[in-house]
Amino acid sequence: MPGTIAVFGASGLVGANITKAALARGYAVNGTLRDAGDASKAEPLQALPGAENLKLFSADMANPDSLDEPMKGVDSVVIACLIPTYFAPDGTPARELDDERGFNEIIRPTLDGCLNILKAAKAQGVKTAVICSSTSSTNPVPPVANKNEVDHWSDENEQYRAKKYTSAAKTVMEKAALAFADENGIRLSIFLPTGMHGRAVLPEHGKRGMPVLIDRLLQGEPGRHQKIPNDSTSMIHLEDLASMFLTAIESSEAKGRYFGVYDSWHWEDIYACLAELIPEAPMPAPLDEPKAEATSFDFTRRDSLGVEIRDIPTILTEMVSWRREVLAGD
Repeated sequence: MPGTIAVFGASGLVGANITKAALARGYAVNGTLRDAGDASKAEPLQALPGAENLKLFSADMANPDSLDEPMKGVDSVVIACLIPTYFAPDGTPARELDDERGFNEIIRPTLDGCLNILKAAKAQGVKTAVICSSTSSTNPVPPVANKNEVDHWSDENEQYRAKKYTSAAKTVMEKAALAFADENGIRLSIFLPTGMHGRAVLPEHGKRGMPVLIDRLLQGEPGRHQKIPNDSTSMIHLEDLASMFLTAIESSEAKGRYFGVYDSWHWEDIYACLAELIPEAPMPAPLDEPKAEATSFDFTRRDSLGVEIRDIPTILTEMVSWRREVLAGD
């Protein structure tokens, strides 16, 4: 057996796919959920091939005492529980908060939760960690023509001024995590994805985002947009992203930040591809203005991992095929 991985956030979109991929490679996995007794989340994970090597634990990154047990005996840790927070605990949208509340109620839970897990890893002697973050930490002001993970960071103070506390949480967390890892001899890799697509491990993962957009088009209903947005979005297949995480764990040279995207496409190109795959679907109104440039990335570091990544037409083709199967089953 290759070893044991602790996956914090094993029932999340990314964590579930990493758990699935790790079990398929022969790893043992200690997976955490807020409530390991929640059958709607635990049973799909326990049904995965190789699940005889899966142990599930109840853990909350805000509670350090809950993190020690799943960390025992593991060789590496994946932090996939730092999901974006768009509302304060009282329901106030993040963009409506002042800086004090934005930091304490949006940023601090992500920052402290990540550091709590890394501290638990240090206490157990775990020397390899991988974090799932976001491309929102790689948006310098002013923008650059072709961004890379080493030189290009978002400025958290600029994010505060723009009321982008949800994005700032990733920027602040990454900087603190890298400093902690460096000070404590932990080899840390951070992946920066945006749009993550593929067949769901948990049924709930198919009930939001791109699956819902495709379902509506397949049912002859308008999708998410009345008019094609003059914007781009980045994509990666979830299985490819999971492979990148495991490759980072397995490669002693892997360290630092990596884009977790295949590429960025303008929505006009995405809808053109979907129109070919679903010719009967109603499409949003076309652009009536000059087309904005899609985000451009330097993928030198990503490609150094040697993971083969599906292109966007393949991602969309697989998504449409999956959603046709789901709707036919209904």
